[in-house]
Amino acid sequence: MEAVLYVSHGSRVAAARLEAARFVEQCKAAVDIPIQELCFIELAEPDIITGVDRCVAQGATRIIVIPLLLLSAGHAKRDIPAALELAKQRHPAVEIVCGSPFGVHDAMIDIIIDRISECAPSLDGESMILLIGRGSSDPDTKRDITAIARRLQEKTHVPHVSVCFLAAIGPTLDEGLEQANASPCRRVFVVPYLLFTGVLMKTIERKLRGFPTSDKQWHLCPYLGYHPRLVTLIRQQVASLALAKKGA
Repeated sequence: MEAVLYVSHGSRVAAARLEAARFVEQCKAAVDIPIQELCFIELAEPDIITGVDRCVAQGATRIIVIPLLLLSAGHAKRDIPAALELAKQRHPAVEIVCGSPFGVHDAMIDIIIDRISECAPSLDGESMILLIGRGSSDPDTKRDITAIARRLQEKTHVPHVSVCFLAAIGPTLDEGLEQANASPCRRVFVVPYLLFTGVLMKTIERKLRGFPTSDKQWHLCPYLGYHPRLVTLIRQQVASLALAKKGA
C-alpha cells in the first residue's frame, strides 16, 4: 500500500506549523493515496522517522516523501536523506522514494507575481523587485534564486530585479535595501521568498520600518505562503513517483 509523507521545514512559531498542516490537508484532498502524513525536519513534531513509523503502522509498504521546501540546499541534500536512511534501517521491507523541493519552476514565478499583485500600485516601468531569500552556504541556493529573479524579470518586464539573503551569503538584507534605495526606480516591491511566517518575516518587517525614508515608494509583499499552485506541483510530483513504480 502506498503512502505520502509530507516533510515541512518546521518552526517554533505555532502559526507557521498551522499553515503547514492546513496546506497538507489541501494536498490530501487532491492526492488519491490512502495514507498521508505530515512531519517536520526540525523545531516541531513529529520528526521524519516518526512520520515514516506512522505510515508503516497504517500498512504502508511504499512511501513517497514530498519535501515542502522552496529550494534544494542542506535540508534537502543532507538532513532529509539522513533521516530516511535511518527510517529504512527500521523498516527494511518498506520502499521509500523521495521527491524534490519546488526549485526553479514557472509556477513559482507565477506565485511571486500573484503576491506582488496583492500590493498597490501595479508594477510598471518605474518599478523594481527586491527578492529576499532565506540564504544558505550551499552554492545552489544563490544560483537558483538568481535564476528565479531572471525569469521574474523576463515575465514582468520590470527594469530591474535584484536579490539579497537573510543569512549565510550575500548580498545581505541591509545591502539589498541600500542597493534598491540607490536605484533610479521610484517603486520598490520587496518580496520575501519564504514559504511560511515566522522570525525571518518579522526581521524583514522590522528592517523596513527602520529603514531611512526616501522619495521612493516601498511595498512589502506577502510571503509566498502555501499557495494553491503548490498543490498542483505536489499532485504532479506524487503522480510521477507513483508512475515510476508502475513502470519499474
